[in-house]
Amino acid sequence: MKRRSFIQKTALISGSALAVAPNISSAFYAGSDKIKIALIGCGGRGTGAAFQALSVKENVELVAMADAFSDRIDSCYSSLTNDKNPAIKARVKVPKENMFVGFDGYKKAIAFADVVLLTTPPGFRPIHFEEAVRQSKHVFMEKPVATDAPGIRRVLDAAEESKKKNLKVVVGLQRHYQKSYLETYDRVVTQKQIGDIVSARCYWNNDGVWVKKRESQMTEMEYQMRNWYYFVWLCGDHICEQHIHNIDVINWFKGSHPVEAIGMGGREIRKGKEFGEIFDHHYVEFQYGDGMILNSQCRHQPGTVSNVSEHLVGTKGRATEGKIFDLSGNQIWRYRDKDDKNPYQVEHDVLFDCINNNKPVNDAELGATATMTAIMGRMATYSGQKITWEQAMASNVNLAPDSFTWDTLPKNLPDSNGEYYIPKPGKDKGI
Repeated sequence: MKRRSFIQKTALISGSALAVAPNISSAFYAGSDKIKIALIGCGGRGTGAAFQALSVKENVELVAMADAFSDRIDSCYSSLTNDKNPAIKARVKVPKENMFVGFDGYKKAIAFADVVLLTTPPGFRPIHFEEAVRQSKHVFMEKPVATDAPGIRRVLDAAEESKKKNLKVVVGLQRHYQKSYLETYDRVVTQKQIGDIVSARCYWNNDGVWVKKRESQMTEMEYQMRNWYYFVWLCGDHICEQHIHNIDVINWFKGSHPVEAIGMGGREIRKGKEFGEIFDHHYVEFQYGDGMILNSQCRHQPGTVSNVSEHLVGTKGRATEGKIFDLSGNQIWRYRDKDDKNPYQVEHDVLFDCINNNKPVNDAELGATATMTAIMGRMATYSGQKITWEQAMASNVNLAPDSFTWDTLPKNLPDSNGEYYIPKPGKDKGI
């Protein structure tokens, strides 16, 4: 896909309320006043998303659940039906026969619902989104929406179909639903209080996340899925899984995506075999079509300076962390929290309101743009090469296993010492 046409298609606007076709195919519009939900992926984020979906004002109920692991379903169900949350518990209507375990369970769970929550590790997102659209279901899906370019292309194809079917799609880039960001966007982009944006920087630097131990009875597939954050086919590396939020904000405010990237990264601190194959730091210079440079950092190194933020410099001033300054450094505006609603909840409120009132919302292309930008950055750090948007989009490197069974061998396997192959800049060209 040509860069210009892709920019035109992605239309990075607040909330991504894209125009959609008028035909309505959802079972919900057939006359039922109850919106039925299926949860695909019952880990921590899935449990959180289910709580939020079941907290909307519309008449909703959870009717089906699916996960590769039965213990995940059991834990999630227990949390949702805890007596501490009687309002949530009353909306959980999932009989045992609607709890689907295994790689194909998502297809069965989706069939029971009007809306599906896609919250598995992101490597599965393209096939799950594709199936949800095929079955004409509205979708909430977490970011990132893929881990490689072939997955992005599948998401884009499904996004086109979702618009034709008038499906509502929200992606978990919740800053688009956060009042502080929306008001900053209005002042920076609409009112142009800092003038034209000429440079930017963004960060996701912190200690890192959990590690799951390898158990003796696990197959390699189960181990990688239990420890999914540390395998690129499942996670996309932390530049995709976490730093996507910050990169997305710059794309959003800039109104486009970068045209090329150069960068560096590696494993300096987090080197053990328990950390799979991903880097512990990435630094990327993204260049946009007008020459603007975004300096992007993400790091997982305990004891180092933490920083999760975005900063924009314009011809008349700068915007940084909810504040605007003029060129002399005088603060001319500051966002003040007015008991703002949690944006994780707001994105579900918006989705179900749009479903209930047939209003347009479709974040799928926005999610694909943000994800592809992060993937392009990862390609640059892994390879040590300059990567253009066209090269990244055209990549045929498919990171996923050839099939999904517990005995299937993923493509990166441990050596005799239990060590995984780590990308080597200057040597690895195709990732």
